[in-house]
Amino acid sequence: MMTLRFVATRLATLVITVFVSSLAIYGAMFLTPGDPATLLVGGSRSPDPEVLARIHREYHLDDPFIQGYWHWLSSCLQGDFGRSLVFRDSVADLIGARVGSTLALVGYAAVLVLTAGTVIGTMAALRGGRVEAFATALTAGAMAVPTFVMSVLLIWLFAVRLPWFPVYGSGEGFAGTISHLTLPAVALALTWIGYVAQVTRTAVRAELRAEHVETARGRGVPERIVIRRHVLHNASGPVFAVSGVGIAGLIATAAIAEQAFGTGGLGALMIDAAAKQDMAVVQAVSLLFVVVFVVINTTVDLISAALDPRLATREGAV
Repeated sequence: MMTLRFVATRLATLVITVFVSSLAIYGAMFLTPGDPATLLVGGSRSPDPEVLARIHREYHLDDPFIQGYWHWLSSCLQGDFGRSLVFRDSVADLIGARVGSTLALVGYAAVLVLTAGTVIGTMAALRGGRVEAFATALTAGAMAVPTFVMSVLLIWLFAVRLPWFPVYGSGEGFAGTISHLTLPAVALALTWIGYVAQVTRTAVRAELRAEHVETARGRGVPERIVIRRHVLHNASGPVFAVSGVGIAGLIATAAIAEQAFGTGGLGALMIDAAAKQDMAVVQAVSLLFVVVFVVINTTVDLISAALDPRLATREGAV
């Protein structure tokens, strides 16, 4: 069982991380020379003084830093991220129109990471020999190729040479979405498939050599039950942990695949907003990514501790 101290520590870490990150996100606007309002208006060299004055009032830029930060953070907590003066729309509406595409892409990639990574790693550990050597080389190669390079390779192979998949947009309907998001999801997932497969192979191999597995075999327990109950169950802790980190990593790198394939998600929105110096959008999307990333990592820690209570016991004893 997880200790109360372990859970409280993880939740406190979540809150502190989000607080410090939000402070850094808000404060970054004040690190640029000049009036922060010029960034919110899109970095115009000669903005209208009336527009600047309105932005100062709306974003409380004339308030003391902490007071202005607290007003911005409390507004974000209520779902009010301000208004984009570049896109001429509410930031919340801009996020709402694109969040579905990002969730679909990350969800698709996460399924690929969990299924392909665990299956490849498990088969490599159980079969050994050439299968293990081939799987190790394949996953090491996948880990070494950056997402943007993989995106280009997939577009060239499966859209130009073999026109099997579309390469722009997120599609409509279930079938259209799957078809449009297959290549970006594969490009996004391949690196983490390699990581999960390597960790799975190592964890399963370690369990195969464990004393309790040898004891079960010595008692005549059928091999399939030994593999399922003793090997795979005990190896699930580290596999789940790295899988959770991988899913959080997908969110952090989704912008690369979204930009390469034009799926129009939150990552692409943030890149576009950053290029146009639309800080209201950049701040909101950055804060959202940080919150999701930290929540996923905290959830993974708690579930990993539930699967392996020794983690919580060790940390609770510190």
